[in-house]
Order: sequence, then C-alpha cells, then structure tokens
Amino acid sequence: MITFHATTICAVRRGPDDIAIGGDGQVTMGETAIMKNGAKKVKKIFGGKVLTGFAGSVADAFALTEKFEKKLEEHGGNLKRAAVDLAQMWRSDQGMRSLEALMIVCDRDELLVISGNGEVIVPDQQFVAIGSGGNYAYSAANALFNHTDMNAEEIVRESLKIASSICVYTNDHITVEKL
Repeated sequence: MITFHATTICAVRRGPDDIAIGGDGQVTMGETAIMKNGAKKVKKIFGGKVLTGFAGSVADAFALTEKFEKKLEEHGGNLKRAAVDLAQMWRSDQGMRSLEALMIVCDRDELLVISGNGEVIVPDQQFVAIGSGGNYAYSAANALFNHTDMNAEEIVRESLKIASSICVYTNDHITVEKL
C-alpha cells in the first residue's frame, strides 16, 4: 500500500482577536516522492468564524471538514459540541472509522484537536501542532509563545518554517488563515 504522508499544521490563539492557523503545502507519496508543493490545508469555515486545518489523507480531511461544518450548523456554531459530535460519529460510523486524518479547529473561544479515535483534545496552552512535522512546530511554537511578544500569525509562520527545515514531509510553502 502506498502511504501519503501528511503535512504540518500549527495553530495559535493569543486572545480572542489574535488567532491564526497555518500549514505547509507538501503532499508526499511513499518515502521518496513529493506529489505537490502548494496544497492548501487550512481554511475558514462557518461564515469565516472558524478556522480548520488538517493533517493526513487529503480526501479524508476534506470529507471531515464538510461533516464538521454541518455539525457546526446543527449546533448553532458551538465549536466544542460540534467537535464532540463529529468525534463520536467518526469513531462509531463504519465508513468513517477508516478515515485517516487529524483536525485542528478553533474560533475566538476554543482551540481543539479532533481525532478519529473519538478524541477531542483541548491543549494545555493556546497553541497546538499536528502532522508529520507537528512535534517540531509544537516545540517552536512553545518557545515563541512563551518567550516572545510575537503575534499569533508570526508564531505560526516561524514555527512552520522551523519545522520545514527539519522534517522531510514539511515544506516552506506556508498558508496562514487568521480570525
């Protein structure tokens, strides 16, 4: 089976008016081939009030993003309720269980990671990173968030840039969305 390696997504909240999510653009097939350099894996949904980013299978992530947006509509924009509902559906639905992706979702109040194991994770601090270079971006975001006055977008960009210099599955074609 050919494995498509994910990407790196990083999100930072510095308060209700300083929120950013970003991702690199690399899509890798197997261990040796870069399929695409400029994929966009972060976007605004729900009328521009929610940011999402995904790591994993691109097709699976698109399907999950659509389902998440429907859950947001069902729950009147309540991010946590929509995330829990999606995670429960993802875990229990036979067809969805095989989807391979992680999602970060955030709005002005919440920052969450949603997984296919039925987990909705609230990070300990107001930043998180997922994907192939997630540990590298997380470490950089931790240092920058806690030891600089950089804004959310600057932290996201620099964290992804650092991850791209270390992780072979992450490039420096960075896309950032802000609230």
